[in-house]
This record gives sequence, structure tokens and C-alpha cells, in this order.
Amino acid sequence: SSVQSAVSCSGRVDTLVRPAAASWTKVALILATVSEMVCSLSFEELPANIVKMEYAVRGEIDLLAQDLRDKLKQEDHHLPFSEIVPCNIGNPQALGQKPMSYHRQVLSLLTNPDLHDKALYAADVHERARQFANATTFGAYTHSKGAMPLREKVAEFIQRRDGLGLPAVDPDSIYLTDGASAAVKLSLAMLVSSLDDGVLIPIPQYPLYTAALTNLGGTAVGYYLDEEAGWSVSMDEVEAAMSRFKADRPSGRVKAMVVINPGNPTGNVMTRAQMEVVVKFCQKHGIILLADEVYQENIWNPEKAWESFRKVTIELGLPVEVISYHSISKGYYSECGLRGGYMQLHNIDNKVQEQMYKLSSITLCANTLGQAMVASIMNPPVKGEASFDTFHAERTAVLESLRRKSLILTQRLNKLPGMFCQPSDGAMYAFPRLSLPAGAIKAAAVAGKPADTFYCIELLKATGIVVVPGSGFRQKPGTWHFRITILPPEDKLSALLDRLEEFHRGFLERFSKPEL
Repeated sequence: SSVQSAVSCSGRVDTLVRPAAASWTKVALILATVSEMVCSLSFEELPANIVKMEYAVRGEIDLLAQDLRDKLKQEDHHLPFSEIVPCNIGNPQALGQKPMSYHRQVLSLLTNPDLHDKALYAADVHERARQFANATTFGAYTHSKGAMPLREKVAEFIQRRDGLGLPAVDPDSIYLTDGASAAVKLSLAMLVSSLDDGVLIPIPQYPLYTAALTNLGGTAVGYYLDEEAGWSVSMDEVEAAMSRFKADRPSGRVKAMVVINPGNPTGNVMTRAQMEVVVKFCQKHGIILLADEVYQENIWNPEKAWESFRKVTIELGLPVEVISYHSISKGYYSECGLRGGYMQLHNIDNKVQEQMYKLSSITLCANTLGQAMVASIMNPPVKGEASFDTFHAERTAVLESLRRKSLILTQRLNKLPGMFCQPSDGAMYAFPRLSLPAGAIKAAAVAGKPADTFYCIELLKATGIVVVPGSGFRQKPGTWHFRITILPPEDKLSALLDRLEEFHRGFLERFSKPEL
């Protein structure tokens, strides 16, 4: 029997098993060859941009949470909490939110057509499933943009949402994708090839943008949102950001501007006037507008009305290029794991679209069940159909609960000393600002962490609550924040906030002592 050895290309022997009859000569031969091994995929040989890339939502704190979750399974874990509460990511079903029955019933019929014979569901569910089954074979690849009948359903949604009086939406301008993130990465790949290619992104921002730009070798040109003005976009600041970029890279060019509306992580909802200024800015500078609109169903302030950038651009009569993104991961449906989204191209040159299609075809197509759920979720039951009453009740219950929780969360946070939080008018998060004592900032520096990361790690270790530090989203120098979701169940939210308050007050007291 030969000696079994798992040896890494860095020269480390990970395991060494010696059967009873093994020869020590063979062991010596194995170890002698370790130093001669050449590693094709070592850390040192990885592309620099991969190593530089960061994604805080699934970063250091999330990894620590996974370790603590494993430790909780041990009877003698000695942790001061009994569960990990993932408030770090907009993943509603992970915190108990139920999916919409209608869309899941359609999904079940698509995956198991034999259920049609059992007549388990309302007639409109069966009709929708048969309609979609005629659109494509769900175990087969589709067109790289997505099955045309499903894209046509998305086009109907956009037309209905933006107004039937606007120009018709061409289904060929729509790509069905594995979530909005895939669409964003595809768009950025069409824009960026070097550090001279800049993309304006709001700060704070969703880390997808900086991560994707780093990977592509481009430059993220951050423009700071105005926190005191409700995280609004200041065009003076946007112009200043462009000037900073040109000063750093005289040969560079800003190619696009990202706007996240409603805001992630900030929860702001843009006014029509603010949107018009952004569109005119893009027209003035000849840059493309990338409109991240995945939270369009999540509007909590009744005084804030949401509109799409496509609609605003058309009504202004300007030829601005716009790529819009939407997803089934948010809203009230929150089907994060099914990975469905779309992007819609407006005023994009046909030759550019041909190249985008070529790039997207490398991955063949988005998953077909995700495509179907995008088409279904964007076109829910309407009044008069058999499933409407149940659907309407479920939708209303989810949205009203989220609305209440957004208010409760920001009110509780604003009552804490050393914490200030703008209202969460939309999306799924609060983004409070921390005023930390000098002792905490000093302790964070000793630990080699940004102060808000240090705070969030201590919060996790004391309470099991997982949040994301503001430094992971970028923020104005000298300020500290964290992002927390509004997603915990209502019957648990109060107790969770009690634990957060107890920790926060203790943290301030601990690090405000004179000796610190």
C-alpha cells in the first residue's frame, strides 16, 4: 500500500497517512519532491486586481459570523447569545419573510408539469405556467438575452409602469440576467478597460460597483452624497469629483454615472427635480447613466414618489444613454436565491448592442427559472383573476410590515447617544452615523481596523447581530457608519434593538473611560 499525501504547491504537507505496511522510503521520496513543485495557481501569482477587490457585505464580519454560527452548534459554546441575526444583507427570506404564493405555484408547475393534472392551484396559475412553458423549454438554453416571450412580458411591465403614452419598449433592448449584479458587471465590462476609464459612483455606494471596477482595472470616481440633506445628490460635488479625477489622470475620461434610487445603503429616494438635474448633467458631459432601480417597490415615505430614469429622460426629450437595472431579489417578492433580474437599454448604439450581445453570449444565458420568475413577478395577478385577492393580501402584508419596521428602526437608533440616522425613505436599510469616543478610535487603530469595523466586530461578538461597517461602502473621511437591514421579523425586532442598545451604551461607557 502506498503512502497517501496531500501536499500543497507552497510546500506544506496538509495530511500524511501511513498505512501499517507503508515504506518510510516512499515517505522520504514524497517529501523530497515537495521543494521542487511549481505552483500554477499560487496567491502570489493571482491577478493583482482580484487581490485588491473588496466586497464588505460578504467580508471579514460575515466570515466571523459564519464561525460563530458553527460554534453555536456546540453545547459548551459559552457565547452570550443563542443565534446569529444576519442584518448585513438584503436577504429577506433568510429572516423569515414568506415568498408570494402565486409565483411559487407557477414555479412548481414549470419544474413539475405533471402537477397540472392534479389541479392543485387556481386556474390563472395553471394558465400562466402553460403560457411560460410554451415560451421555452426550461431545461434548455435560451437566447442569450433571455427567451423572447419572457422579455416581451418584461417590456409590458416597463411600458405599464412608465406610461402607455411613452414610446414602446423594444423587447430586444432587454436582457434577462442572473440577478441585477450580472447585468451591472456586463455593463461595466463594456465601459472600462484601464484606470483612465472612470465611472462616477455615489459614496456611500453598494460595494458591487467598486469591486467590479477594481476587477476590470477601471477607476471608481466617488461623489459624496449629502448626508445632512437626506443623502441627496449635490451636482457641485459631482462636478468636483470629475475635476479630482481629471487632476489625477489628465488623460482619463469619465464614461458613466451610477445612480442608486432608492439608495443603498442610504435609503434616500430622489425627487423628480434631482433626477432631471442628473439627466441634464449626463447630457452635458456626454456620459452614460447607469440607473440601479432594484428597490423601486420599497418606498416607505408616502410623500416620496418614485419614477424611472428612463421615463424622466424621455419626458425631457434628451438623447441620454441609459441602462436601467431591476431584480426579483428585493421589493416585496424577495426571491434572492432564484437569481433573476434584467437590464433595459435606452438610446444605446446598435453596434454597441451587438458587442454587448457577443459578450453576454459567453455565458450562454441566464438560468431559465430565474427568467420565468422575472417575467411573472413583473406581471402579478390583476383584479378579477382568481389569485388576485390572495396575492394582494400577501403583498400588502409584506410592504406594510417593512414600512413599520423602517420607522421603528430609525426612531430607535436616533434615541441612542452618539448615533444619528436619516429617515429610511426607501430600500431595506438604515445607515446611522456613529460618534465614537477617542478610546474606541484608539483601540481600533491598535487592532488595525477602521473604527466602525471595530465597532461592528464587537457588536457581533457581544450580540450575534451582523451589520456592515460604513467603511465597506466608503464614506466621507472622519465619519463612521454602519448599515443594518429593516428585515428582522416584527415580533423579534424590539428585542434585537434592545440588545443593540445595551451593547451600544456599554461600548460608549467602556471606551469613554479616562485611561483610554
